[in-house]
Amino acid sequence: MRLLTCALALCAPLTFHASAGAVPTELTVRVIAKDGLFVGTMAGGVRITVKDAESGELLAQGIAEGSVGNIGRILKTDRRRGVRLSDADSARFTTVLDLTEPRRVVVEAFGPLAYPASANTVSASQWLVPGKSVSDGDGWVLEMPGFFVEIDTPLQDEALAKGTVDLSVHVTMMCGCPVMPGGLWDADQYEMAVMLQRDGTLVGEEPLEYAGKQSQFKATLALEAGSYEAIVYAYDAANGNTGVDRVSFTITE
Repeated sequence: MRLLTCALALCAPLTFHASAGAVPTELTVRVIAKDGLFVGTMAGGVRITVKDAESGELLAQGIAEGSVGNIGRILKTDRRRGVRLSDADSARFTTVLDLTEPRRVVVEAFGPLAYPASANTVSASQWLVPGKSVSDGDGWVLEMPGFFVEIDTPLQDEALAKGTVDLSVHVTMMCGCPVMPGGLWDADQYEMAVMLQRDGTLVGEEPLEYAGKQSQFKATLALEAGSYEAIVYAYDAANGNTGVDRVSFTITE
């Protein structure tokens, strides 16, 4: 009888956990641009997907939206352990997962959605335990590398004759933050140029010049007849941050 009582006592906790319902567990995901601010509404938001790492089951998805955050707090103060970077308005995606047991999840962020040609995907995984939220402080933060680079000149839509073509390019950080000489994101500290290929062969590289308006840059290309691809890049040698756009076009006689 004593043995039976002990056996029942040992089994009781297992029976309790097996019959327990799902426990709401809050998860907040933020995406911050490399060397920039939070990626949110100004850049079209970021698509967040949460999946079970083992089964691939979709647990939640949505858009991280909100402000870029406090510039002074993020970029102008020393970062110390435990110091929160976000504020109440900083871009985020928050969901509540109903967990019955610990699960290792993968969070994937794709964006910025306003810049699909320059969008990147970043992901990370970690364990979540029922009832143990990952929302305090900054929550779960992913870093989005890159520059948004976009060729504004409609080269594909025009019949171009040989001669010179003025190329216009828009460049920002992935948070949508402006790039300009002497600015907080200083264009003078970046390498920005257009690589020009004709009939598949590199024929030259021209630096981009500031066009007098924030985030706007230009280059003048001297072109002979042929099939071309212009590859524009922005590169920060200090941290390897890089963005690219490209366009193909034809110059006629």
